[in-house]
Amino acid sequence: MKNAFVFPGQGSQFSGMGKEHYENNAFAKKLFEQANELLGFRISDIMLSGTDEDLKQTKVTQPAVFLHSVIAYKSIEGVKPDMVAGHSLGEFSSLVANGTLSFEDALQLVSIRANAMQKACEINPSTMAAVLNLADEKVEAICKEVQDETGEVVVAANYNCPGQLVISGSIKGIEIACERMKAAGAKRALVLPVGGAFHSPLMLPAKEELAAAIEATKFHSPTCAVYQNVVAKAVMDKEEIKNNLIAQLTGAVRWTQCIQSMIKDGATKFTECGPGKVLQGLVLKIDKSVEVEGVS
Repeated sequence: MKNAFVFPGQGSQFSGMGKEHYENNAFAKKLFEQANELLGFRISDIMLSGTDEDLKQTKVTQPAVFLHSVIAYKSIEGVKPDMVAGHSLGEFSSLVANGTLSFEDALQLVSIRANAMQKACEINPSTMAAVLNLADEKVEAICKEVQDETGEVVVAANYNCPGQLVISGSIKGIEIACERMKAAGAKRALVLPVGGAFHSPLMLPAKEELAAAIEATKFHSPTCAVYQNVVAKAVMDKEEIKNNLIAQLTGAVRWTQCIQSMIKDGATKFTECGPGKVLQGLVLKIDKSVEVEGVS
């Protein structure tokens, strides 16, 4: 039996996240205070008593989800991961769990990533949409068709589970693609309440900024393999991890394929560390035979 630890991304945040840890765990409180100092604002106050609206800002959301996920992971005793993976932002938490990045360095990178993505969203007004119950190949084909015909950016961005694929691109491109997805038989093609086209070429300005920060950060040899979003296979080489992490901002999150690879490599139990239960649900939709649990 192999234990796989998985870490959620943006969207799983909620008001009051981490409160129990903060109040009952001295080590967790220390990490909260360390994060406040490193970020230059009291993220603990926003997480513990801020509104959902406060938490929605990308520059707050990403460090908040990362911090909560790392604290949740570090609260587990006696079990070490045989493999790790993170959904989008969650990849940074997974790299702390397998020793590739220190908590401090990962938090700095997450903060730079969040601010860079926020800026990229302001440069290129853009969005994302969830497409349900349409084959991946059909979604990809419609995205390409819309891009070729209109010149608008539209790409497959998040392969969440079979029958759930998120597309990303310009506002006009996404609107046209959604109409065509529905006409092609999608159960739903729903524009999401996000402020940008994450995991698309429109994130290129953010990718360049993040790449410079990643290149200047010390990466260590991991204690176990990370299954990275853009390649969906086990990676142990720290240089390769670095390159894949940079590619992730404009590349697709191949979550379905990551989970399938982990199961193929022996994973029988998946533990989600962080706020919410989104990944537990996705893992079971990918393969019902595995065991899932959450630590939040």
